[in-house]
Formats: sequence, structure tokens, C-alpha cells
Amino acid sequence: MGKLKSSSYKFLLVAEYIGLTVIAIATIVAMCFEITSMFLAMQVTLADLLLLFIYLEVFAMVGIYLKSGKLPVRMPLYIAIVAIARYIILDMKNLDTARLLALVGAVLVFALSILIIRYGHVKYPYHNEENS
Repeated sequence: MGKLKSSSYKFLLVAEYIGLTVIAIATIVAMCFEITSMFLAMQVTLADLLLLFIYLEVFAMVGIYLKSGKLPVRMPLYIAIVAIARYIILDMKNLDTARLLALVGAVLVFALSILIIRYGHVKYPYHNEENS
């Protein structure tokens, strides 16, 4: 039974690393496409920069996960905030008041979530398993 658990765990680790590698490669490809698009258009817009920032956040998330084996919940929240900001910038002319307020509300909820999570980490820190 122990050998089966060990084999299953190793399989999951390999699958996890393959998935992270695919995410990293896809992010590199997407960044290359975006940079090529900016080069061909001969202009860089704020939306382009925000998209590149999102790609960098994805890289950081993969890096943190590979380094620590943990995925901070705050990272996807940061990415969501930047993605909403990019959406607002790209579609500003077509947004009605209700949709804009909903998007701003979503950003506020994400920001408050980050604040609560950060407060929880400071107020109730995790203890290392080795010290427990």
C-alpha cells in the first residue's frame, strides 16, 4: 500500500511539473506574440503594458510555486485586479455606468480580500512544520 501511495504521489508531482512547464511555455509564447504585435504596430499602449504585467505575474506565480511548493492566494487576486483594469481601459467607450460600477466593485472586493488575507498572515502567522 505504501509503494502505491509513493508511486501515485510521484505521478502527481510529474503531472504538476508538466502543467507548470506548459503554463510557462504558453506564457512565453503569448509574450512573444504581444511584443511582436507592439513592434509591428510601432506603438506601445497602456493596455499592452498591463497585459505584459499580467504575463509577468503568471511567471512569478509559477516561480513561487516551484520554489516553495505553495501558491499564495494573493497572486491570482493581483492578476485579476490588473486584468479588470486592462478590460476597463480597452473597453472604456462601450462600458455603461452599471457595468463600470460592477467592475470597480469587483476590484474593491479583490483589494479588500487581499487586505484581509494579508492581515490574517500577520495576525495569525503560519508555523513551520519542522518547528511544530
